[in-house]
Amino acid sequence: MTTESGRTGFSRRGLITSAAAAGGAGLIGAAGFGLGRADYGSGSGSTGEPAGGGEPPQRDQDGANGAAVEPFFGARQAGVETPPQAYAHFLAFTLRPGMKAAEAIRWLRLLTADAAALTQGQAPLADSEAELAADPARLTVTFGFEPGLVALAGEEHVPDWLGPLEGFTIDRLDPDRCTGDLLLQICGDDRLTTAHACRMLLKDSRTFAEVAWQRDGFRRAYGSSEEGRTQRNLFGQLDGTANPGPESEDFERIVWGSGRAVDDAVFSARGEPPADLGAHLPPWLRGGTTLVLRDIAMNLDTWDKADRPAREFSTGRTLDTGAPLSGTDEFDVPDFTAVDARGLTKISKASHVARARDGLGPEVQIHRRTFNYDTGAGEGAGLLFASFQADIDRQFLPIQRRLAEVDLLNEWTTPIGSTVWAIPPGASEDGYIGQSLFEG
Repeated sequence: MTTESGRTGFSRRGLITSAAAAGGAGLIGAAGFGLGRADYGSGSGSTGEPAGGGEPPQRDQDGANGAAVEPFFGARQAGVETPPQAYAHFLAFTLRPGMKAAEAIRWLRLLTADAAALTQGQAPLADSEAELAADPARLTVTFGFEPGLVALAGEEHVPDWLGPLEGFTIDRLDPDRCTGDLLLQICGDDRLTTAHACRMLLKDSRTFAEVAWQRDGFRRAYGSSEEGRTQRNLFGQLDGTANPGPESEDFERIVWGSGRAVDDAVFSARGEPPADLGAHLPPWLRGGTTLVLRDIAMNLDTWDKADRPAREFSTGRTLDTGAPLSGTDEFDVPDFTAVDARGLTKISKASHVARARDGLGPEVQIHRRTFNYDTGAGEGAGLLFASFQADIDRQFLPIQRRLAEVDLLNEWTTPIGSTVWAIPPGASEDGYIGQSLFEG
């Protein structure tokens, strides 16, 4: 970690001093992990109250969900708007030298067919352990493309934004975690299921690519907490409070980039998102979205030395309920002008919630689908911050730049990996993921 300060502890008083000294200058640490709306069953109403959208995971009569399936084929890929599962495995591949478009198509057809089978609880043709595929437990496989793969269809298909993000002073990036041509986001509610799916898809890929990197992530185990509750990260913070609700008009505009012109549109407390956020996407990506995946290392040792007021002052929210310091409920709209009895602003302008939200327009919103990790050795603990949005330049970067300049949470967090992916539209039952690129 690069955030060691040499202090034995952190207090709210010390952080107030740090915030005042920072002014507009940069602090050390990580970006983009704030607190957003509940994972499903909630959208952002104009008052900040939860609104409808999304279905909870399926349970059978015994309370199990091993047989629960998420659709694979369709206009859009699963694993974006899908209520987050308990486990994730991010697997990035680098193309073997000299690969041609025809070979990429064969690979994508094979991956699509096997991913489709696995997500429905069916064993692929080459599966020698077919029994392990029997319980899909809401398995999803989401494909992401980087420029190397897209360019096989023609350099003209590579959009300008598809590449490394601009450099940020808070970054301490490991080059080995910032590469790859194809990403598979494999998620499910059962760890054995996701491990088996990963193995099968790795078998499919040996002829075509090499593993660039991979990382496991987790959330609360299935059934360990009430459905629909916002998850917590390893700092104990509620993580996902401000997300747009699945199936809401907000989600349609913020993530998929187009409005549906519905009469009962639900708009966030930050105002009505524009309906044209996806207008810049190339034709082959219409119906898809973009993903910024950041690997955020978290220094739990120094976090342990901070007292509770310091932690809450840094985030701008209470740890127990997730309420903004200006309110009482997790979904209360933060009031950045509210003052306490001493006349001091309740939410520091250098706090994470203020830096990620205060003064930004309704277009500057993202959908965060985050997973914790804890290696138990060496690399330590952190957060896989998966940010989905229609337009990286208009939505993700304005937040990231502000957090890189000043964010009190930067004292304990450091970005060590960063990749940008195009998430293509879904596939028909006789097609494959990426067909709109290679045959569109």
